[in-house]
Formats: sequence, structure tokens, C-alpha cells
Amino acid sequence: MAQTIRGTILQTPSPDSFELLSDQILTVDDEGTIESIVDGSRSEADVDVELGTEMVLLPGLIDTHIHAPQWPQLGTGLDLPLEKWLLDYTFPLESRFENLDFAEAVWSHMVPSLLREGTTTAVYYGSVHEPATVALAEACVRHGQRAFVGRVAMDHPDGTPDWYRDQGATAAVSASQRSIEAIRTLPGAPGLVEPIVTPRFIPACSDAALMGLGELAHATETRIQTHCSESDWEHGHVLDRCGHTDAHALDGFGLIADHTVLAHATHLTDDDRSLLARTGAGVAHCPLSNSYFSNAVFSTRRAIDAGVRVGLGTDIAGGPESSLLAQCQHAVTSSQMLETGVDATRSDDRGVGGSRIDAVTAFYLATGGGADLLGINAGLLARGRVFDAIAVDIGEQSRVRRWDGDEWARTFEKIVRGATAREIRHVWVGGRLVGEHSSGPVSRRG
Repeated sequence: MAQTIRGTILQTPSPDSFELLSDQILTVDDEGTIESIVDGSRSEADVDVELGTEMVLLPGLIDTHIHAPQWPQLGTGLDLPLEKWLLDYTFPLESRFENLDFAEAVWSHMVPSLLREGTTTAVYYGSVHEPATVALAEACVRHGQRAFVGRVAMDHPDGTPDWYRDQGATAAVSASQRSIEAIRTLPGAPGLVEPIVTPRFIPACSDAALMGLGELAHATETRIQTHCSESDWEHGHVLDRCGHTDAHALDGFGLIADHTVLAHATHLTDDDRSLLARTGAGVAHCPLSNSYFSNAVFSTRRAIDAGVRVGLGTDIAGGPESSLLAQCQHAVTSSQMLETGVDATRSDDRGVGGSRIDAVTAFYLATGGGADLLGINAGLLARGRVFDAIAVDIGEQSRVRRWDGDEWARTFEKIVRGATAREIRHVWVGGRLVGEHSSGPVSRRG
């Protein structure tokens, strides 16, 4: 059903631009697409949702990297390097998703929790289990979250335990193909939930599986996600095994394509960045997780300047914070540390000049940047875009309160750095209200 929403819009149309649209009326059509945006002060039209002066409207948040089965360990087990963390903590947890009841209980908690934090689009790694992966897609449909859901493929006997892996390349590709077909035929999935081909990363996959998954993605016209040059260990493993950097090795397996999502990518070379820019692939930047596992800070500004698509990710649970707005703050902080350096004992060459980003760029990564990376019509509140949006409380009781005399750019910065699920009063995906905080000062016609 068509609806109208009235409020002030704050958003970032590009990595370096902030846009204020004061007192606007958005008309959303029956398909959940924004039909028009007009100046509310010049219109006498009735509205269905009136946000008033104590809430503002922002584009919904797009999390480009989540390990869904790791939700139960969020905030724990961050004391080990990546290669040990996977074997000691993560693979044992993910193996439990063979139990469909357990999987469904986790999904029923995770998806609405993320929606309450404003994550209107999520890019999920599932487990190796087909039923659990399909159940995750079903949960996204049921709760109304836009999502890409991938069954994780991992078959290498040296990179995975024998109790948690695909039994060979053929099994990995066949199970991935079945999950693609199952997700695409789910009632309610078209236009909302899509499959995504998901080789975990090169250390966990045989060459045959990687090649087969690249062929599968091409044959089924399915997007791809994997990890790329995440840490000293992973980056070095691929160089030793393949004789190329991670990005170029993945390209050789047919896994670098338009809208391929590469998680982390902290160790990219200039040649890698040129490859990604040329092919249309991009990076899911996970700033907090990188602090624990990547042995490096991702150079966001260098990637953007090289024409690489960049979105933002939480990397649940390698990243112990599920809020994408919190990741915006971490992205800004890590970029400043990269620019200034962190070792006070060094008198020169302490940092990488020109690395710093601000809240505008970080929020763009979490909205328009993620949409561009994925190739979806979201990330900005504009005519012809889907109405994926959040309403944020800036009233007297809000921790991101707008005080008399505050400039709107400062209010926006405060929201990006400080808003939590408590301040996110309403969440829409495709025009459908999918999350609501009951105490929000919203009024509705009728």
C-alpha cells in the first residue's frame, strides 16, 4: 500500500558530501520504491507518518560482512590469532548448526536484533549446512530484512577439520548450487533475499572447489563473497600456495567479478586495487575486526581514490560489535591511527599521510558505498530508490539530542558517532515497517 512520510532527511550522496533535506514529504509506492520527494512546507497533502522535529530520517544501513553462525559468540574469544581462533572457537560453534532447531533459534534472535540496530541489508555467511542456510534466508524473509545469504564452501583437508568441511570439491559445489536454487524459490524472497556464492577463503578451499565455485557463480549469475588478504597469515599462505596475491589468485579462479565482496583486504597492493577497480569488485571494510585479526589497518582513502568500491562490515563475531553505526566510528578512528601512526618511539614515518576519513565518508560506506558494492538500489533516499530507511530520535531524551543552535552537520556527526538501537525508533525495508521502538514520537494518519 502506498504511503507518505514527512520528516527531515540526513544522508551522504557521495564519500565526501553531506546532504540536508529539511521537512520533506516522501511518497512510497506499493512496491516500496520512493515515488517522489517534495518540500513539506509547500505541500498541503496529508501524510501517513509524521516524524515531527524530534526525529530525522536516514538511509538504512548496509552490513556487507556478517558470519551469521558466529552470533552466539559475539563479544567473546578474541584472544587468539585468526588461524587458531577459527579452529579453537569458531569451527566448533559453526558445526553445531547441523542441528536445525539450534540454527533457527539463533536466526530468530539475530535478524530482528540487527534490524533494531538499523541494519536493513545484511550480507551473510552461513555454515556448511544446507538446511541451516536456507532457514537463515527464510528468517530474513519472515522479518523483512534485505539480505544476501551464502552457504559456506570449505573442503581443503589441510585448512579445515575433518568434522567440519565439505567432503571434496564436487560436494562443495553441488551443495552450493542446491542452496542457490532453494533460496531463489523461497516464497517472498525475490526482490528481498538473494543467494551468494561463498567460498570461505583460499586456505579453506581446494583449487578444484574454488574453480568450480567460480564457474557456478558465472553459470547461475550469482554474486560472490569471500575473504581476501585479511592477515599476515592468510596473505602469506596464498602467496606461498598460489604464487600470487589473494586478489589475483581469486581472479584466476573466476571469483573476481562485478560486485564481488572481498572481506577485509588490509594487505592489498596497488596492483590489487587496480584489479578490483577494473573488474567492479570491492571491499567489505571491517575496522573493528581488523584490529584483532588483520595485523594492519585498511587504507579506506587509498582504495576510494583508486576507484575501488568499499562498503562497511561488522564481521560478526570477529568484530565484537554488531552495530554498523559503531563501525562508522571505528572506521574513522582506525583511519586517523593509520595517518598519524601509533608508535611514539618513532620520530618519523610514523603514519601514512592522507589516510584520514571523517563521519561523512564512514556513513557513506555504511549506506551508498555498500549499495554500490552490492549493486542494489538502496543506500540513498531519492526518487526511484527503494525505501530502506531509519528514523533516529534527536529529541530531549536522546543521547544524540539536537540542541538549540546546533548545525545540522554537527547533529549528523553526533548520530553517526553515537546513536544506538535505543535512538533508532523506526526501521523500514522496501517501504515495510520492520522495526519500531514503541516510545518514538511518531504520529500516523488514521
